[in-house]
Amino acid sequence: MPRSWTRLHEHLGVPPGPLTFDMVKKAAEDHLAESDDLDWKEQLPQPPRDGRFNELAKDVAAMANTRGGLLIYGVTDQDTKPVGIDPDEVSTQQYAQWIRNHVQPYLPDVTFTVLSSSDGAISFLVIDVPASPMAPHHVYGTAAKDKDQQAAVVPYRDRDHTAWMAEHQIERAYRDRFTRAQHAQKETDRLFAHARENVLAEQAEPSAWFIAVARPDRPLPRTAEPLTQEAAAYLRSTANASSQALARGHVVGPLRTLETVSNPRPGLRCWVFSTLYPILGRGVYAELHHDGSMVLAADLSWKALRGGPAGPEATGILVDADVVGAACRDTLVLVRELARRLGVDSAIPVTVAIATAEPAPMTPIVTEYASFRSIPDHARRPRRIQPVTVLVTPADEDGLLRTSAQEAFTDLMHQFGITVSL
Repeated sequence: MPRSWTRLHEHLGVPPGPLTFDMVKKAAEDHLAESDDLDWKEQLPQPPRDGRFNELAKDVAAMANTRGGLLIYGVTDQDTKPVGIDPDEVSTQQYAQWIRNHVQPYLPDVTFTVLSSSDGAISFLVIDVPASPMAPHHVYGTAAKDKDQQAAVVPYRDRDHTAWMAEHQIERAYRDRFTRAQHAQKETDRLFAHARENVLAEQAEPSAWFIAVARPDRPLPRTAEPLTQEAAAYLRSTANASSQALARGHVVGPLRTLETVSNPRPGLRCWVFSTLYPILGRGVYAELHHDGSMVLAADLSWKALRGGPAGPEATGILVDADVVGAACRDTLVLVRELARRLGVDSAIPVTVAIATAEPAPMTPIVTEYASFRSIPDHARRPRRIQPVTVLVTPADEDGLLRTSAQEAFTDLMHQFGITVSL
């Protein structure tokens, strides 16, 4: 999805949000200078000729290799005159194919947007290129005298023009990529360990907990406006309503339980919702971080049989499969709503798991025939459940979100040897 904060937003002093025709026109009329994250283009992208490298692929890769930016077509680059382009000649499918064929690794998050005036007299093409965590990206092409031999170069933006990385710059770019990946995993592991320690320390008796951690590929910087207490409470309520609308049953999910918490409490650059102390029904714990990260945990053993007969087979730590499914759904909805509210402009990996204080057999409890609670025949009783990860973006619609929640739910329950649907 397009980024909500760009060079144009900064120049015009407008809050984060979608880029508009008027914003582009005003920035051009203000003669906003080109920079490493802004490139004015008069004509639409053209196919490569005479064996040259694809110019669009080069420009996109250069932006992605630096810090992201905008390629805006329909504005002269010398005097920033808004001359416009013919929207009927825009071929986003062709542009995407050029990028796919000439840039490695693949860049999936590039967006193409045509912005037109209210009377349709003038239009711009905006190509939004986010900074890529997979940089450096190579551009592949052929030489005019030897079209069978492909060569690769690594472009980057140097102020208002494109340059080529030297060997030592490429080496540093790869080192930075691996460092980013390691840092992201360490932060995810830290959040998970923090949540696990918080919830398992509060249990009155051995229990299994659903724990979810989400962290955007590009977290918001500390300088971003923090989430207010009122906004956090509103997010909790709207996410719960959205999740319930997706539900096909009447299972009370973690977000519904958190409605008993009138206001969140401050945490370390986050807001905290908790029913752990004082105990308010099912134990649920959530953190909404100012950088777009999120934690959600719920006790899966609380009243797992809900008054049903506890036969001799109900041994070990009980895991309520209905609550697992509801928690998967609640988690993804909350991640999406938080990302939309904060203006997160990247994908958000979400890791979900089931954890206990000490390895112990876990017994799944499912609902059959609408109300009958039982242990499925041939169900396994694992001592550990491996974490699973799904991807959420702020642009995900309800249908895709439900599919992702089902995927996470299925991956967790398959480790018990059973299949259950949301």
